[in-house]
Amino acid sequence: MIIGVDLGGTNLCIGLVDGGVVVKTASVPSFAPSASMEETLEYMAEHISAMMSRDVERIGIGVPSVVDLKKGIVYEAANIPSWKEVHLKSFLEGRFGVPVSINNDANCYAMGAYGTYPSESKPEVLVTVTLGTGIGIGIVDHGRLVCGASCGAGELGYLDYKDGCLEDYCSRQFFDRHGVKPHEAATAAIAGDPQSISLYEEFGRHLGHAVMLLMYAYDPSHIVFGGGIANALPLFRGPMEDYIRERFPFPSNFEKLQIDVKTENEIPIIGASLI
Repeated sequence: MIIGVDLGGTNLCIGLVDGGVVVKTASVPSFAPSASMEETLEYMAEHISAMMSRDVERIGIGVPSVVDLKKGIVYEAANIPSWKEVHLKSFLEGRFGVPVSINNDANCYAMGAYGTYPSESKPEVLVTVTLGTGIGIGIVDHGRLVCGASCGAGELGYLDYKDGCLEDYCSRQFFDRHGVKPHEAATAAIAGDPQSISLYEEFGRHLGHAVMLLMYAYDPSHIVFGGGIANALPLFRGPMEDYIRERFPFPSNFEKLQIDVKTENEIPIIGASLI
C-alpha cells in the first residue's frame, strides 16, 4: 500500500493506493493562508495519519513548487505563504517511519495520466497541461518523468507573452481578467451566448500558442489537458487547432498529435504514489 497526497491550493487530497488503484480517499480544505509552517505540517501529518496502517510501505506527495528531489526540500510553494523552505521529507519520515518521495504537483499529474493509458498504447512522449489557477506542465518521455536539475522542467507558463506571461492567458487568470468564472462562461457559451463563445475562442488561440511552444520544445506524441477548464475543450479546441495550423511549420507532426482530456480526481493521487 502507498499513500498518495495531492496538495492543492483549495484542497488537500489523500488516497490509499493498492496496485495502482485508489481504494480509499479523503479530501479536506488546504492550509489557511495565515497558517505558520509548523501549523501546516501538523495539519498535513494529522490527515495522513488517519490514512496510515501497518500495510503502508511509503508516501508520495505532489506539491505546487520546485523541490530538491534527493533531500525532499520544498521551496517557495505557490499559494502557501509560509512555505519558503520546508524539509518535508525528513519531517514526514521522522513522523511515520516510512520512505517519503516528493515532487512537483504537475509532474505527479503527468505520471498519473501516463498510467491511465493501456500498456500496449503508452504515449512515446506525453506532455500534460493542467488548466487551473495557473498552468502546470509535466513531461513523461518513454515512461521516464522529466524533472530537470531543480524540478523545474516544463515551466513554460512563465514565458513572456503579450503584456505578461503565458499563464496570464492560459489559465483561470484569463477569465478573471474578464470578470467571469470559467464554468459560468462555459455554461453561457453552450447556451449560445455570443460573448462567452467569443471568450472561449480567444482562450483557445492563446492556448494554441502555448501548445505550439510545447511542440517545439518536446515534440510530444500526446498532450493531455487536466484541470477544470479542460472539460470545456469542445469550446476552444477549434480555435486552438486553427491557430496552430496557421503557424506551425511542421503540419505532419501536428496531425499526428493526440490530444486527450483527463480530469479524474484520482489521477494526481495515483501519480504521487508512482514518484
